[in-house]
Amino acid sequence: MRRASALIAVSALLVLGLAACGGDDDDDGGETAAAPATTTAPAGGGGGGSTVDISTPSGSDLAFEQSEVNAKAGPVTIDFDNQQAVPHDVKVEDSGGEELGGTDLISSSTANATVDLQPGSYTFFCSVPGHREAGMEGTLTVK
Repeated sequence: MRRASALIAVSALLVLGLAACGGDDDDDGGETAAAPATTTAPAGGGGGGSTVDISTPSGSDLAFEQSEVNAKAGPVTIDFDNQQAVPHDVKVEDSGGEELGGTDLISSSTANATVDLQPGSYTFFCSVPGHREAGMEGTLTVK
């Protein structure tokens, strides 16, 4: 009898543990620090949108591997791969210098952000003080 009770208790704990490991399909904002970040700017781009890949080189250079990227108008997803232990992010600004969105600050990790963009030319850059000035910026052309 005691063994049966113990088996039932262990089984119940296993079921609860497995339920806790299940996915969270709703977007309740309960992300952990390691989860990719998503930032969305105000609507206005329309169209199908696209994804651009931006990465840092391995090592310690203050640079992005890409200086120019192209995207379609609409929701533009930035997939950022920071291969360095030094923290970096990717921010997007318009020609007037207004920041429209970007990724979280990460190190040795990946993150993404989605920004709704109209056709035009934008600047992407790292917002860590001194990094942009050292060359961590590029052009995002949206058609």
